[in-house]
Order: sequence, then C-alpha cells, then structure tokens
Amino acid sequence: MAAVDEVSARGRPDCVLLADIGGTRARFALADGPDFAVSEVQVLHCADYASPQQAALAYLAGRRAKPGRAAFALACVVSAETMRMTNSPWVVARAAIIASLGLSELQLMNDFEAVALSLPVLRDVDLKPIGGAGAVNPQLPMAAIGPGTGLGVALCVPAGDRWLALATEGGHTTAAAADAFEAEVLNRVRRDFEHVSSERLLSGIGLPVLYRAVAGVRGEAALDLGAEQITERALEHSDPVCAATVDTFFSMLGTFAGNVALTAGARGGVFIAGGIAQNLADRLARSRFRERFEAKGRFRSYLADVATCLITAPHCALLGAAQAMKRSP
Repeated sequence: MAAVDEVSARGRPDCVLLADIGGTRARFALADGPDFAVSEVQVLHCADYASPQQAALAYLAGRRAKPGRAAFALACVVSAETMRMTNSPWVVARAAIIASLGLSELQLMNDFEAVALSLPVLRDVDLKPIGGAGAVNPQLPMAAIGPGTGLGVALCVPAGDRWLALATEGGHTTAAAADAFEAEVLNRVRRDFEHVSSERLLSGIGLPVLYRAVAGVRGEAALDLGAEQITERALEHSDPVCAATVDTFFSMLGTFAGNVALTAGARGGVFIAGGIAQNLADRLARSRFRERFEAKGRFRSYLADVATCLITAPHCALLGAAQAMKRSP
C-alpha cells in the first residue's frame, strides 16, 4: 500500500500516464500539459506482470513524476468497466487501476482508436508512402489498419477543428480471396476454423496459420514455425515457402485495406501500423499491396487517389492517447 499511497499523494492533474497495451507488450510513457508531448517511453512484457496496474506501478517506480490522470489504449473491445484482453490473460478493471495508481481520471480506449487519433498530427517524417499518387488529406476521413498480434482497424473523421476516432472490429470481418491461389489457401484454413476472419491470417497470431496453408497449397511440408521465424526466413531468402507466405500476406492485406477504404470512405488516406509491417517495410513496398488495394474494378480510379502510408513513428498509439488527454477538460 505504500507505493499506492505515494502515487496518490503526489499525483498531478497536468501530468498524465499513457499506456499502449497489446497482447505481448505494454508500452508506457508520460506527458505533461499543455502540449502533452510524449516522453520517457518504456516497453514491458505483459507476461512479467499479473495485471496492467502492476505493470504501470513497475514503470512508475523510481520516477519523479506522479501522474494524476491516465489514458490506456487497449487491444480489445472497450465496452465495460471490466474487460479481458483479446490476446492476453490480463483483465482490465477501471476501478482497480484508478485505486492502485491514485488517479482522478482514467480514459480507456481501443488501441486503434488511439492510433487513429494520432493520424492528424503525424509528420511527413513519420510516414512512408506505399505506392500510388494520392496525397494524405487530414480534412477527409482516414483509416488506420494494423497487423500486430491481432489486426486492428479504426477511423479518424474530421469534425470542425477537431477529429473524432471510431474504433471498429474490422479485423474480424470474413477474409476474402482475390485469386485462385488465395481461394485454395482459404479453403485449407476453413478445414480447421468455422469462420476465417482477416485477423486469422493477417496478424502475428495468423501468420503461422497462413504459412501452413500456403505450404499445403504448394504441396510442401510445413515446419513448426512462429511468426518471427517465418518473417526472418523470408528476409534471409532461405525458405521459399516463407517468402511466398509473406508475399501472400501483403497481397491479402492490400485487398483488405482497399475494402476498408471503400467501406469507410477513407479518402484522406489509409495508414498501416503494427510491428509486422514496420519490420518488413521494404518487402511491403515491393509487394502487390498497392496493386491489390486499387484492384476494385469500376472503383479503381476512386482508390487510385487515396494515399496508403506505412506509419514509421515508433509509438503512434501513445501519441494518440496523449491527444485524447489534451482535448479532455
């Protein structure tokens, strides 16, 4: 209780704690008003802690700043006072976090809602264009997608002099095939899963599933490989099945991104976040992603004018969480 009392006693409303909590890692940072610039970023492994508040207390231990408010971006549906992470055993309980950290305010948001809130303030240096001639336009609706542990999707819509973020569960829409090879891949995956969502294939948890299906369609034996091993082998050019898997991954991601752009009317741009795309940035740029993004028949010209960019800023969800606190009264 001593640590809790110390945080409560020194909590300052102009200092906020930021967190971006995924299925594998929790990223923490601090921000001070009035600008709320993100600082002191630290990445912790979720498996090392029993709860988000324990990880937050570990992050705050020994730091002078004791925040009075916080914004947590979570890789799950945010719909109640208590919720379970989608790809992690952590339970997020608003009351428990407030009590443990001595907070006067706690904002909980979907992690891609936070990513979406970062889009209007990203600089050119934070973005890498992925094909196409379209220019980013923050005065029009924008979309963020992200193959990380799961597959996140969120929208950012201008509303006067501010922007509104809309969290979605678009990653759980049904996966679509754009050619015969992908149709065979999906048929193989459907043998094991009643519903094959886009996340089932286009994510860290999905990449091994995609790899096994690609190997099967190619008539080759699949090894017991995790997502990191698959991407490493593809980058090293040491495994043609892994290379084909990554190529298929980005082709299908392009189809998915185009579907998001059309559904959301995201003419301001579609932005790709997440560690997989960042780690494979050059491979993404050389892939069929943009070709598939535009391959929508009569609406090819519509999508040709929509920018697609890889977010290269390392902690955009924390930046978005800071924007949420900046506009909070």
